[in-house]
Amino acid sequence: MNARAELPMSDQSSSLERLFALQRAAFAEERYPDLAVRRDRVERILKLVTEHEDGLVAAVAQDFGHRSPHETRLAELFFVAAEAKGAMRQLPNWMKPQPVATPVHLLPAKSSILRQPVGVVGIISPWNYPVQLALAPAVGALAAGNRVLLKPSEMTPATSALLQMLVGRYFDEDEFAVALGDAQVGHTFSTLPWDHLFFTGSTAVGRYVALAAADNLTRVTLELGGKSPAIFDETSDLAQYAPRLVCGKLLNAGQTCIAPDYALVPQSRVDAFVAAVTAAVAKMYPTLAGNPDYTSIINERHYKRLTRLVDDARAKGARIVTLNPAKEKLPAAARKLAPTLILGVTDDMAVMREEVFGPLLSVETYGTLDEAIAKVNARPHPLALYVFTGSRACERILHETLAGGVTVGDTLMHFANEALPFGGVGASGLGAYHGERSFVTFSNEKAVFRQPRHAGTRLLQPPYGTTFEHVISLLRRLKS
Repeated sequence: MNARAELPMSDQSSSLERLFALQRAAFAEERYPDLAVRRDRVERILKLVTEHEDGLVAAVAQDFGHRSPHETRLAELFFVAAEAKGAMRQLPNWMKPQPVATPVHLLPAKSSILRQPVGVVGIISPWNYPVQLALAPAVGALAAGNRVLLKPSEMTPATSALLQMLVGRYFDEDEFAVALGDAQVGHTFSTLPWDHLFFTGSTAVGRYVALAAADNLTRVTLELGGKSPAIFDETSDLAQYAPRLVCGKLLNAGQTCIAPDYALVPQSRVDAFVAAVTAAVAKMYPTLAGNPDYTSIINERHYKRLTRLVDDARAKGARIVTLNPAKEKLPAAARKLAPTLILGVTDDMAVMREEVFGPLLSVETYGTLDEAIAKVNARPHPLALYVFTGSRACERILHETLAGGVTVGDTLMHFANEALPFGGVGASGLGAYHGERSFVTFSNEKAVFRQPRHAGTRLLQPPYGTTFEHVISLLRRLKS
C-alpha cells in the first residue's frame, strides 16, 4: 500500500487541498497549453497503460480476488490506449476554432467557437473498471488542456495505489495527480471548487455529488447507472442473439454499469429463450470455479447483496434457473456466483428495483410490443438499451423510449465506439464523454464574434429614424 493512502484523515484532506491549490496555480500560469504540450500529456497516459500492463492486470486481479486478465486487457487497458491514440490523432482538429454561420444581417462579420480549457478537473472513479473509468476521462481532460486530480475508489486499494504511483512517475503533481482515501475523502473531494467535476458511480451517490458541487456552481458530468433492458420479440434469432446477450451480461461477472439488467421476452418464447441462454453460457463458460475467464464478485458485501436478491425473488414466487454447466460447488469464499436467470419477476422484487451489478438476469414477459415499450417507459430512463428485434419493431423502440445509448443486435458496443457520445439521461446520468465529446465536455466553448471595421450594424444605432425603419423592414423581409 502506498504510504500516502495510510495518512490520517486530516492529513489526507490537507494533501488534497495542497494538490488542488498547486494545480490551480499551475493553470493560472498556463491557461492555454499548446498542441505539443497536450499531446505529450496524453501520450504519457498511453505509455502508462502500455508499459505497465502486467502490473495493472495483477493489481486489478488482487482487488477482485479473481478478474479475468483478458477482460482487464480488453475492457480497461485497450480501451484507454485507444482513447489516448484517438485524442492524439484528432487534437489538431479539436483545438481549431470551430467556424459557425453568421446571419446575413450581421455580415460581413465572422463567428466561431473557441474551445478553451476550463481549469482544474476533478475525477471520482468507481471500483468496477478501476483503470478505464479513472484514466479515460483523464485523457479527455488533459487533451482539452486542463489539470486533473483523480480520486479512485477505496474498494480497489491495490489498483488505486498503483495508479497513484504510476501517475506520480509520469506526471508532475501540478499536471495530474491521484488522491487516495475513503468515502469521507471522496465527500471532501466533491466539495472543492472545481472547474469541472466528473463522477462515475451509483445514482444514489451521484445525487450527493451533484448537491455538493452545486454549492460552488461547479459544472458536473454524472455517469451513473440504472436498469438496462434487453428487448426480444417473436422474430428474434435466439441462436444468434443469446451469445451476444450472455457476453455483455457476464463480462466482469455482470459488474458493468451498462450490462443488460433484465430481458423483456414474449411469453410464448420464454422456454426457447432460457434454452438459448443456457446453451450460450455452457459454451462460453463450461466451468466456473477454476475458469480464468470468469470473474469474481468484488467483495463479500456485494456477494451477499446478490445472493439476497435471489433469495428475495425466490420467496416472492420467482423461478430461479442457475446456470452451472459443470454443476460445480462454488465456495462462497471465492465469490464466484453462477449465472442466474430469474423468471416470473414482479415489480415488488428487489431485483427489479435495484441495479443488479452481478451475473443475475431477470426475465420479464410481455404480450404486445406496446406493453414492452410501456414497461421500459414506466421505469427511470436506463443508461443503455439493447434491441434484438425486427427492423420495424426496432425503429418503434428507438423512437418511443429514452435511454443514454442503444446497441441494436448486440450488447455494450455503443460504448466501444469512441465516435459516439457516452452518457445517461435522467437518473442514469448527466452529460457525456468519449472521443471528441470528452474534449468538448472538459472545454469552455467560447462564442467569438469578429466585427470588421466597416459594419452595417451602424445603420441600427441611435438616433433612430427613417434609416432604422427601412433597415428593420428589410431585415424582416429577409428573415421571413
